[in-house]
Amino acid sequence: MELRQLEHFVAVAEERHFTRAAERLAVSQSGLSASVRALEQELRTPLFSRTTRTVRLTEAGRALLVEAERTLAGARAARDAVDAVRGLLRGTLTVGVEQCVAGVSPARLLAAFHRDHPQMELRLRQEGTSSLLDGVAGGRLDLAFAATVGAAEWRGELMGLAREEMVVLCAAGHRFAGRGKVAWEELPGESFIDFHPDWGPRRAADAAFAAAGVRRTVGLEVNDVHSLLELVQEGLGIAVVPHHFSRKPEAARLVAVEVEPVGGERAVYESVVVLPAAGSLSPGARALMRLVREDAVREAGVREGRGAREDAGAP
Repeated sequence: MELRQLEHFVAVAEERHFTRAAERLAVSQSGLSASVRALEQELRTPLFSRTTRTVRLTEAGRALLVEAERTLAGARAARDAVDAVRGLLRGTLTVGVEQCVAGVSPARLLAAFHRDHPQMELRLRQEGTSSLLDGVAGGRLDLAFAATVGAAEWRGELMGLAREEMVVLCAAGHRFAGRGKVAWEELPGESFIDFHPDWGPRRAADAAFAAAGVRRTVGLEVNDVHSLLELVQEGLGIAVVPHHFSRKPEAARLVAVEVEPVGGERAVYESVVVLPAAGSLSPGARALMRLVREDAVREAGVREGRGAREDAGAP
């Protein structure tokens, strides 16, 4: 079994199509098919169920995929470690990110990383938090910027980035718009707009409703914050979201209303960096984390300076 065969197998598994996988790897389709067949012959079992239209993993294929991703990740880490000793950062850094994650600008960080390490190839995957956790655990991602991750569901390292309250976001004409606060008990019966369950803000909102003992039904599910804000603006429902959503330009005509604490605890949204188990961070990921920590220190200084000006009554 060769690394090249595993790379071919993983590409077909991810693309679910031999032609697209061959184009992605820049190899001939016949060569790719022969490589996968040789792997199946060596393992003495089919890895894919093929029809004229679809390619799906068999049970054996699903089992191999987990180990193949780990093996390839280990091989990349080994090559990167050798380059790092030589003072070089080469290879690929694959980063996962939730959309609109608070406390960090992935675009700014990756731009700074690219300026410092132009020989490294950057890859970015935008996914929901659950998928990001799976990606880091399986070695597909070197690290991820995610949201609302509990210590119980992640055995690796978590670095906190930002923590903020959840608020009710509604249109200016909504009955909550003139209120300073609302109680969780007042929310049942409202129409809700939210993200799909895998996204961090939805996870935070679901956890908050569960903690308050309040049930709700999400009628409109979206995959991006701009659609959510537009639907709220049109009066199609309200949303329980992280407070920074209310400061986006698209939310200028919306109203953010505070939600009363439950048992003294406020509903919060927390963004974090998800890192693999101690000692398994790739050289590229370590370099990116240095930038993350520098950015966190800089942002903390900006917040302290802003707070001092506000205390002094400065404009």
